[in-house]
Amino acid sequence: MREQMRQGLSVGRGRQGRRAVLPAVVAVGVMTLSAALAPSAASATARPDAVQQGLNALLHNDGVPAALAGVQGRDGRIRTYTAGVGDLATGAKVPVDGQVRIGSNTKTFTAVVVLQLVGEGKIGLDEPIETYLPGLVRGDGIDGRHITVRQLLQHTSGIPDYEGYIDEAAMQDRYYDPRDLLDIALQHKADFAPGTGFNYSSTNYVLAGLIVQKVTGRPLPEEIEQRVVQRIGLRHTYFPAPGDRTIREAHPQGYRRDAAGGPLLDFTQMDPSAGWAAGQMISTNSDLDRLFTALLGGRLLPAAQLAQMRTTVPIGTTGAGYGLGIISRPLSCGGVYWGHGGDIPGYETRGGVTDDGRAADVAVTTIPTDPVGTTHVENVVDTALCGLPHAS
Repeated sequence: MREQMRQGLSVGRGRQGRRAVLPAVVAVGVMTLSAALAPSAASATARPDAVQQGLNALLHNDGVPAALAGVQGRDGRIRTYTAGVGDLATGAKVPVDGQVRIGSNTKTFTAVVVLQLVGEGKIGLDEPIETYLPGLVRGDGIDGRHITVRQLLQHTSGIPDYEGYIDEAAMQDRYYDPRDLLDIALQHKADFAPGTGFNYSSTNYVLAGLIVQKVTGRPLPEEIEQRVVQRIGLRHTYFPAPGDRTIREAHPQGYRRDAAGGPLLDFTQMDPSAGWAAGQMISTNSDLDRLFTALLGGRLLPAAQLAQMRTTVPIGTTGAGYGLGIISRPLSCGGVYWGHGGDIPGYETRGGVTDDGRAADVAVTTIPTDPVGTTHVENVVDTALCGLPHAS
């Protein structure tokens, strides 16, 4: 669920350290490159380009069973990459542009719906959440009368994150209602007074999802489907229904470890309800490229709401910033890219798009046990974006 913003923000209190050891089947696994959408990629099969080399390195250096990438140029064509093994039990290949659980990328979908409702005059960004959820948000130093919708979307509310108090292994089979997640968070003291700090908290997005439902009178997944997925034609993206523990289309298996040095456990089938509005969705790298391209291109939000979304607060002192459900990260070649990223047991995703239309997204099939491993995933995104032609 949780996007591990390694650029200066510590997250994952509930995650155990899990050092992945590369199985022999992975070490000799198939590494493929799909050139179906980009004929020029064919030569990379013989001599891997920098993106393919980056994915290969994630296998050998960070112990991920499989890695996938989708890279979209300014012309809209998407080049897809795979490395490793899609199923450790059978040795099956990694499906090209396979579906994965996208964790906290879900937050961007939720934020888009909230901001569309802002543009329609149905939600006020600077209205107290009490306006929409009267009496619901109360706790030690927590009062919905003094927390705004904007502060939820930007993680400046001070509301504690429920994730650190959920047993990760138990997530595989247990269903959590959104109110269960909120109840877990409200048992704990506020992190700070609203508006006085920044702390990444999935509880904020559970509340944002509840506001969407209250205002529209419709389930959040239906609003996301209609307002985002269908609107821009995402063909492989969906919000799993309650009780759906599967991944619909071709996908690599996802793995987790109980403890550092332990075996990789297949966690592909799981109940993702602990993520809900903050992390429940499933998608592909190419669909995520299309999402962020459409979003930054103004196809999902009016100009005023997109400008609000892109107004960031600093994440540490690294140059990264958090907007309203979107993150800006600096590029080694200059400028920034906009995206999110997400972690959920079995999968980690990173990626985004530049203002001139370059896009890249990378997924791996286990959450790296060391923060350095996540940095390596982000470095492949940087390599992909910086290797694409810039706008003249």
